[in-house]
Amino acid sequence: MADDVLRVIPLGGLGEVGKNMTVYEIGDEVIIVDAGMAFPRDEHLGVDVILPDFGYLRDKRVRAVVLTHAHEDHVGALPFLMREIRVQEIWATRLTLGLVKSKLDEHGLLRAAELREAEPEKPPITLGPFKLEFIRMAHSIPDAVGIAIETKAGLVFHSGDWKLDHTPVDGLRTDVGRLATLGNRGVDLLLGDSTNAERPGFTRSERVVGEAFRQIIPVRRGRILVSSFASNIHRMQQAIDVGVDCGRKVVVVGRSMRRNMNVARNLGYVEVPEDVLVKPADLDGVPVSEQLIICTGSQGEPLSALTRIAYNDHPAVKVERGDTVIISARPVPGNELRVHDAINRLTKNGAEVLHEENADVHVSGHARAEELRTLLSLLRPKAVMPIHGEYRMQAAHARLAQDAGVPASSIVIAENGDVVELSRDGVRIADHIEAGVTYVDGLGVGDISDVALRDRRHMSEDGVLIVVTTLSDGAAAAPELITRGFAESDELLAEMRQEAHEIVRELLAEDIREVKLLQEHIHDGLGQLVYDRTHRRPMILPVVVEV
Repeated sequence: MADDVLRVIPLGGLGEVGKNMTVYEIGDEVIIVDAGMAFPRDEHLGVDVILPDFGYLRDKRVRAVVLTHAHEDHVGALPFLMREIRVQEIWATRLTLGLVKSKLDEHGLLRAAELREAEPEKPPITLGPFKLEFIRMAHSIPDAVGIAIETKAGLVFHSGDWKLDHTPVDGLRTDVGRLATLGNRGVDLLLGDSTNAERPGFTRSERVVGEAFRQIIPVRRGRILVSSFASNIHRMQQAIDVGVDCGRKVVVVGRSMRRNMNVARNLGYVEVPEDVLVKPADLDGVPVSEQLIICTGSQGEPLSALTRIAYNDHPAVKVERGDTVIISARPVPGNELRVHDAINRLTKNGAEVLHEENADVHVSGHARAEELRTLLSLLRPKAVMPIHGEYRMQAAHARLAQDAGVPASSIVIAENGDVVELSRDGVRIADHIEAGVTYVDGLGVGDISDVALRDRRHMSEDGVLIVVTTLSDGAAAAPELITRGFAESDELLAEMRQEAHEIVRELLAEDIREVKLLQEHIHDGLGQLVYDRTHRRPMILPVVVEV
């Protein structure tokens, strides 16, 4: 394959929010930017997480995985990828690498690839035909970068997640100067974050949340709980700073929150005085007016700390009248109902719950329309490919690019699996590969079929009916019925039992004794009866036992 044609293949993150993963390929050389996961929706019953489909990479030699930042939708699939695909190197900034190391260690994969630290202020690195520069971008987690990828086919800028934020908590702003320099060199293709493309104006600075904490925390007398994403280290730091100033002790609750806090403290990204930190088990010895609890669960996840606290199921933390709960995150699309349930339960327990709708306790980490316009004017790209967003967000980003003077023929609204080719002739969708999803269900990865999901949905809607028929010496005893999740009356149960008994007696009279045939006739006969009486179709499982 020619070394002057760059193939860009998104395996996730387009037409959706989550599981961001993009393959860059020249000849036989491959690098991957990000390897993220997505969380299941309600219809994915029993599924824990959703990964991109790695099938395309199985016979490839992956030179490196390059990470833009440490959010789960960009790094969560990395351990699963490394179990299946041979990866030589992983490149990431210091904090991202620290958080990823801890994740890989849990999976026993620390030595599976060489871990290399990417430094935004340093000269470019060369990986085969790719020359990479890391450009600092402000986001809702420290150490986020965009990646400039220079090849013989042209110069690409992959923005990662970003916003402008002129007053970030750590003082490290989006590097507008480097972006302008890049624009002067000539950017052939921009792959840009589309999450907030539909929202006008500018995203507010992270410091807005710190100011809100300064207004809220000092005047409260009860416990204060702050819930956010475990990776939002600046948010944690701002809450801790205010808490310490008010003489409160800090308790970190939730496994991922504790792990991230330890990594960030060890690397110097978070400062907490040692005498302020208290273990959850020691909370009883701290007056409620001195407790600041930082916890996971801002998305209403069923087993998270905040949800367990809301339902009085947490071993160390409870909420009562006079307490304040700050939910410092926006629900990811699909999680709204779970978050509302948690808010209702917390309010019922007597707490005042502050969230994005009624206080300035959250700002987005993603650029809005005016910031996207700014990036387009700094880079002046010849072609634009909106990524990281649902289709409507990609379309809004495409309109902004057209307003900025990018010709419509050079704006690519791609889908997962599209093969986008960049050459000196421009950019085009040249092909499409299979790019489905992989379900992680308990310990199984990718082994859950659509049939299993369909059956789970079926059982959750209409219930299960098990019919046990015993055959002895050529005669059938009256069948037993076991029901779960199926609203039935005694009359209907008696009618079903009678029907099943009749079906079996008739079959035996005709000398039909094959178990599979008996089961099929019971299934069809009872299915029709139940539907006629209830208009429901429970899952019917006939069991025939010969004794």
